[in-house]
Amino acid sequence: MVRMLVVGYCYGIRSERRLCEEVHLNLAYRWFCRLGLEDEVPNHSTFSKNRHGRFRDSDLFRWLFNEVLRRCMAAGLVKGEGFAVDASIIKADASRQRGVAGDEVDWNDPKLSSRAVREYLEALDEEALAEALPKKISLTDPQSRWTAAPGGPAFFAYSTNYLIDTEHGVIMDVEATPAHRTAEVDSTRTMVERVKAQFDLTPERLIGDTAYGTAPMLAWMVEEKDIEPHVPVWDKTERKDDSLSSNDFHWNQEANEYRCPAGKPLRSEWRAFTQKRSRVTKANTIIYRSSQTDCTTCPLKAKCCPNTPNRKIVRSIHEAARDVARRIAKTPEYLVSRCERKKVEMLFAHLKRIMKLDRLRLRGLTGATDEFTLAAAVQNLRRMAKLLPQGPPLTG
Repeated sequence: MVRMLVVGYCYGIRSERRLCEEVHLNLAYRWFCRLGLEDEVPNHSTFSKNRHGRFRDSDLFRWLFNEVLRRCMAAGLVKGEGFAVDASIIKADASRQRGVAGDEVDWNDPKLSSRAVREYLEALDEEALAEALPKKISLTDPQSRWTAAPGGPAFFAYSTNYLIDTEHGVIMDVEATPAHRTAEVDSTRTMVERVKAQFDLTPERLIGDTAYGTAPMLAWMVEEKDIEPHVPVWDKTERKDDSLSSNDFHWNQEANEYRCPAGKPLRSEWRAFTQKRSRVTKANTIIYRSSQTDCTTCPLKAKCCPNTPNRKIVRSIHEAARDVARRIAKTPEYLVSRCERKKVEMLFAHLKRIMKLDRLRLRGLTGATDEFTLAAAVQNLRRMAKLLPQGPPLTG
């Protein structure tokens, strides 16, 4: 049955009913699935029973993915020096018309007692249920997220997150999340730590787009994992007008202050307190302000802070990690990494166009995990078949 699913994902056969018909008629499929000419092909309903039973209970698809990855590593297709990460949105098996406001749903209604709804409710703390509800929620698949691509209509979706080795584009890990940027970025930590635990492998550099360039994420890479962040820094301090940005101010680490272009200081505190204050805000930042007296007589005030009496700069507590990412962005290796990141996007294009996985068939986060994990395992199998002269081993 697992080999039949591999055939289905490999050749874009999305319907299990049609898959059973194809295996029944195609001799090559029968040979791969170890079925003789007179052997009976499993019924399509058997897949659903096993998927929600022993397949999921034994975490079979994750085991299959890891075994395929081990063979890729044994064949020398994984270098382990550079990893790239990205996410792609896949439509959920949920109708747009079935979406309602989150605070209008009566979850005690027997009509909503489906497996996807039960999984959703089990994942939530009942006391925080009202706070966790999004503005719009699907009654058929409440774990999916209402989202929209730029310029397109909104729909319910999940995100598949890939962590790949940049040498040959082998997928090192895959994680299913709701289509939400925070969940996508957080999944990177899960995947990197899982690869470390499973294969004792940590990359020297990690490549990603601007979404992964937040201060906490960069600090995790630099300070905790000692990974070079080949990621653009998420920076909103750049000003669109001609006024001075924070980059025009010089930071003095020893004095714990900024110096403006006129040479005046910006400090987090201008007078000493009996009890030491951290000055760290809820957003994990420290605010540095100039003296109002200095700014009043400064000739650069019209270009520095025309609408406020003095200038302030918000500095992240992880600014040192952000500076590391900025320095890396000026190196030739960073330009190479920008090109290598496209290998992740190519895998997503192959997933949707060739393997026909542009819309999920299974519901709930567990269903999305099953589909994404099996699809990633098949993509690694195809990679082995393409790069190895003898193809992947058929035994085992």
